[in-house]
Amino acid sequence: MSTNDAHLMIVDDDERIRSLLKKFLMRAGFLVTAARDGAHARRLLAGLDFDLIIMDVMMPGEDGVSLTRALRETMTTPILLLTAKGETDDRIAGLEAGADDYLSKPFEPKELLLRVNAILRRMPDTVAEDSIPKVLHLGAIRYDIERGEMWQGDDLIRLTGTESQLMKIFSAQPGEPISRAKLVEDLGRDRGQAQERAVDVQITRLRRKIEPNPKQPQYLQTVRGAGYMLAPD
Repeated sequence: MSTNDAHLMIVDDDERIRSLLKKFLMRAGFLVTAARDGAHARRLLAGLDFDLIIMDVMMPGEDGVSLTRALRETMTTPILLLTAKGETDDRIAGLEAGADDYLSKPFEPKELLLRVNAILRRMPDTVAEDSIPKVLHLGAIRYDIERGEMWQGDDLIRLTGTESQLMKIFSAQPGEPISRAKLVEDLGRDRGQAQERAVDVQITRLRRKIEPNPKQPQYLQTVRGAGYMLAPD
């Protein structure tokens, strides 16, 4: 996805930060809409489609983590959380709620731009409808590799942007273990143990969607000393 057609939403109760981020991202070529709090964001989402949501965690009323969790019940739009908290547990809480990435305040605007572009690059490309589908079967679940869609019967399973990218990575090498470090690299994130831990959280969330028993994974397996492996039927 290019920046020329990407529509971003900024959700932050700080008017100064909201304005600065909007101007910076618009100069970078994005279409940007700003919301002052969770309630304002919900009203905008009811009438507009966005390619990415950039949301502050600490807001009055509905905080960013709670709003992320609520939005994940109905939509898969990528979410980047901004937080002043530096503790790993707080970042993990955001990822567990359904966020695709996080950025701690204070941050350099250029770093935000890099994160935004990385997330948009991870979004699945649209595939022509007449293309021949390639499907992996995971028990009752089928994953259409060409379309990046996951189905259980007639029901579409909603995947976040990061979950979609993980399935794309794993489905390209079924039956082959992929290290956590390689997954971090393929997801376009910075190297480090914190990001590898973040990948673990994303794997846990993905298992909840594809495994009959997520605590005893059958299809998205942990390979001791080697990483994770997709093992379709």
